[in-house]
Parts: sequence; C-alpha cells; structure tokens
Amino acid sequence: MKKEIHPEYHEITVAMTDGTTFTTRSTWGAEGDTMKLDIDPKSHPAWTGEHRLVDSGGQVAKFNKRFQGIGLKN
Repeated sequence: MKKEIHPEYHEITVAMTDGTTFTTRSTWGAEGDTMKLDIDPKSHPAWTGEHRLVDSGGQVAKFNKRFQGIGLKN
C-alpha cells in the first residue's frame, strides 16, 4: 500500500434515533466523535412499515412552494 494516501481509520460512537449507542471503526470524523443518526433501522419506513415524510433542510417545503400553482384544476 502507498503511504499517506489513505484516510485515518479510528473508533467513533454512533448514536441511534432511540438514544442507544455503539462503538465502531470508521474514517468519518475524528477519534472519539459521535455520529448522530436521523434515520436508522429502528425508524426507517422500510423496516418499520410506518410511512413518514422526512424533510431534510426544508426541501419538501421548498418544492411545494415552487410548484404550488401546477396541477389539475377542477
């Protein structure tokens, strides 16, 4: 392997949506950082069967505002 071209591989803590945590190794962040998940297998509709709209950064609101006048009119 070539030296100094690979990212640092270290331990981080992952916080699930229900508050549980686990430690894993990753190239994300720095040693000891905590990654907080917005969606995980305990909250994702594919595994829970519950349909929920996740609006990340107001994207759905922005879309609705942009295209509010388009549609079928009775």
